[in-house]
Order: sequence, then structure tokens, then C-alpha cells
Amino acid sequence: MGIEIERKFLLSGDGWKNQVEGDVIRQGYLSSDHDRVVRVRTMNQDAFITIKSSTDGLFRNEWEYAIPLEDAEDMLERLCLKPLIEKVRYRIPYEGMIWEVDEFFGENAGLFIAEIELESVDQVFALPPWAGREVTDDPRYYNTNLMRNPYRIWKGQD
Repeated sequence: MGIEIERKFLLSGDGWKNQVEGDVIRQGYLSSDHDRVVRVRTMNQDAFITIKSSTDGLFRNEWEYAIPLEDAEDMLERLCLKPLIEKVRYRIPYEGMIWEVDEFFGENAGLFIAEIELESVDQVFALPPWAGREVTDDPRYYNTNLMRNPYRIWKGQD
């Protein structure tokens, strides 16, 4: 079991896009209740099933296992709640850390979120100039909530 500690930020610029290639991600949820999330994800030609506990502050328990791509694609189409989360993830090094910027498509088109995974809740990190307002504590930006209440419905209201 791993522990996930992450912080989320909206973007205030596109300086991160210079010479960065991304990974195409499709993900869906088999379960998305408050206490547990079970996610199926494809990333390029790889596939995973991930189980996460409820969020406790900035961290939660996480288990992730590789599964056959064909099985994941079948689950995404037949079993996962809709709409699916579709995005491109860019990995950007900044001052010794790796930031992930997700550019959303489909029902969440137009949304960009930068995330950084930390080793402890009090870890100090440098904020890139293109990172804007922190949304770690805003549940609208959780992927499970973007599936339930897509960005296209509420954009412009924050």
C-alpha cells in the first residue's frame, strides 16, 4: 500500500508547455463513493486498476496494479460510470520536483490542473510561475467529482 499526498493548483499561464510531450489518459470509475474509489485507467499503451481510500487532509491510501490493456478498455466502455475522464498529462521538472499538468478534454474541456506529489504533508516546494490558485481543498477538482459534475457545467462560477 502506498500513501498519496498531493497538492492541486489552477494554472496562471502556459509557460509550462515549452517542449513538453504528454501522455494520453482515459479513466473511469467502478466505484466513487466517499469511502473508496476504484478507478480503471489507460495511459498510452499501459493500463491500471487503482483503489484509493477517502481523503484525510492531504493524503490517502492507494493501491495500484497493472492490468491487460484490452481488459481496461472493455471495463471503460462497459462498466465504468460515465462520462469518462479524458486528459493529456504533462510531466514538468521544476526546481528538483516533478509537476504534473493535466489538460482535460471531453466533458471537462478547457480545464487545466497542476499537481505535485509530496513525501510529507509539510514538505516545502517551490511554486512555478505558471501555477495559480491552490484548489487542493476544493472537491470540485477531484477527478471523481469531475465525472459526476463536469467542468463544462460549472466553469465560470469559481
